[in-house]
Amino acid sequence: MKLLSTAIGFLLSGIYGIVDNYGLSIIILTLIVRFLLLPMYAKQIKESAKLSEIQPKINEIQKRYAADTQTRDQKIAELYQEANVNPASGCLPLLIQMPFIMGLFALLRNPLSYMTSDSMIMAVHESFLWIKDLSQPDAWILPILAGISTYFTFSMSSQQNADANGMNNAMKYFYPVMIFLMGRSFPAGLALYWAVGNLFTIGQTYFLNKKREEQKFLAQAKEEAKKNFENEKKKKN
Repeated sequence: MKLLSTAIGFLLSGIYGIVDNYGLSIIILTLIVRFLLLPMYAKQIKESAKLSEIQPKINEIQKRYAADTQTRDQKIAELYQEANVNPASGCLPLLIQMPFIMGLFALLRNPLSYMTSDSMIMAVHESFLWIKDLSQPDAWILPILAGISTYFTFSMSSQQNADANGMNNAMKYFYPVMIFLMGRSFPAGLALYWAVGNLFTIGQTYFLNKKREEQKFLAQAKEEAKKNFENEKKKKN
């Protein structure tokens, strides 16, 4: 973790040397990380869409083999394999991001342990907008923004999965509250990273969903045109 925090500190120092603003440096760092994770998020949305399409079949299997859990799980696993769907892929971006978040958390909590530059040691205490010190917790605004953006991020992710069970619905409210409470105790810089990252995710999810719907519409239109052409051909023959 120390090696990761040191590497993040080096990258953050480089960005700060260009923009000379610590809050803006955290935002740019956040966008860099999210752009690097963009292919994984795109894959996650595709996998979620596939999972949503086969969900009726999954529900049918669950009803048919309700009393035989072993056969039920085997049939569902076969269905996943047949549809080329990985149900765990939705967690991948978050799992990959967690070490980075932990490294950033360690860096912002103890900058002296990971950064030796005098300018950066002072920079972590800079003010940004209404925040007087980015190394200290922000009482309300950033935690609220982080919590609300987490709610919308989780909701948009849940909409991709037709299997929105009771636990998912409960987590949709519990998780944002947890992020809000954590945001009130964590450094404001970390809350800023989380809130900006979520806003980016909301925008990219909207864009990717819109693009996927357009592709689906074009595919359906081509299929319909192909059927009409074949029907017309049969009539002429």
